[in-house]
Amino acid sequence: MIRGFIFAVFLVVVSSTVAMSQTKTDYNKWEVYGGYSNNQVDTGIQSGIPFRSFFDDRRSFNGFEASGVYNFGRFFGVKGDISGTYNNTRVTFTIPGPANLPNTVSFGTKNSLYNFLGGIQIKDNKSGSRFKPFAHAMIGAGHGITKIGSVDCPGFADCSSVVDNSETGFAGAFGGGLDIRINNHLDFRAIQVDYNPIGFNSGTQNNVRFGIGLVFK
Repeated sequence: MIRGFIFAVFLVVVSSTVAMSQTKTDYNKWEVYGGYSNNQVDTGIQSGIPFRSFFDDRRSFNGFEASGVYNFGRFFGVKGDISGTYNNTRVTFTIPGPANLPNTVSFGTKNSLYNFLGGIQIKDNKSGSRFKPFAHAMIGAGHGITKIGSVDCPGFADCSSVVDNSETGFAGAFGGGLDIRINNHLDFRAIQVDYNPIGFNSGTQNNVRFGIGLVFK
């Protein structure tokens, strides 16, 4: 009887150990992503043709994105995300001026756009899955910086309004993508696409953010 009891306890312990082992390895508890980010930033210009202007009236910013996810279950996790993208542009425009005097103003801009976001991610995190589509919804803050340099301004013009600018506003990222398993500790993020609205004082930028990179788990 004692032997039977000991054997029963042994079976319970072994069964519990196996169950815990399966729970630990059934899905990935965490992941860290790092990769290239391209943000198609809304300039606010409207060319008049809605579908074409969605692509033409944007400025391409290039940089990085990094994120971390803690999964509370196989399909649900909490996510934090940081991205920084950059663009250098030369701006040129004309102004009315006296006859025979140059009336072209130009200056260089160094532009930076940052996102600091947090939210949820929905994804099948089963350890052995080959293809892992995901969706996420995040909110937070966007921060934009424009630095002015190399100003070329006619002598009669007042260019004092051409100054550096910095704005912070409410931001979000709503989208998803596809991860492809490489091995037990590494996935390849083949594509990520986000709608990335940012509300600055000058208006809302309806940006579109693309990403590609590696997921460590």
